[in-house]
Amino acid sequence: MTDHHDHDHEQHDYDAHAHDHDAHEHDAHGHHPHPPTELEARTRALESLLVERGLVSSAEVDRIIAMYEQDIGPLIGARIVARAWMDPDFKRRLLDDANAALADLGVAQVGTTGTRLVVLENTPNVHNMVVCTLCSCYPWAVLGLPPTWYKSAPYRSRAVAEPRAVLAEFGLELPEAVTINVWDSSSDLRYMVLPLRPAGTEGWTEAQLVELVSRDSMIGVAVPRVPAASAA
Repeated sequence: MTDHHDHDHEQHDYDAHAHDHDAHEHDAHGHHPHPPTELEARTRALESLLVERGLVSSAEVDRIIAMYEQDIGPLIGARIVARAWMDPDFKRRLLDDANAALADLGVAQVGTTGTRLVVLENTPNVHNMVVCTLCSCYPWAVLGLPPTWYKSAPYRSRAVAEPRAVLAEFGLELPEAVTINVWDSSSDLRYMVLPLRPAGTEGWTEAQLVELVSRDSMIGVAVPRVPAASAA
């Protein structure tokens, strides 16, 4: 097994317990597990002011955040993955030149102007995983808002140093024979994982396949799985 990343950046200290899986995650007492950054504090203050003045409700804020985190971005990526699973020609073009292939689908940008997207194909022998060790570079247009844990220092350092341990914490145990490649995103180069299509989905429609693809599987910390009811 060979773990690698495509270019080196400064490593960061990490706390083994610092995996936040949601920007609004709280502990058992209703408190945020880590002190907010200055930007987060200002955002929360602005949200509180808008709610206090009756201009928006907390439920509406949560709905909009969930829409961007779970529906708009990840759904676009999931459709791209499902299309690649079903259409070998599209898959070839996606792997050769993702920007051009996505432009054909009306997804013209993956970030700022000039940003290149590279799609990494998982195989039975190779698993790809994406990180940004310097900050939180991320293909917003195809995956939506980056999850909080993706931006955290623990993930950014540990994904490179001990990817198997990190994947295990996400519930993904890979055989030792599977090579794990860790890819480091940058401001002008973003990555998206093309997960391995689950067995038993032959003959499924594109809409059915879309339901199997999660944001995390397109980052590489999860894999698509067929629900037990569907498999039966």
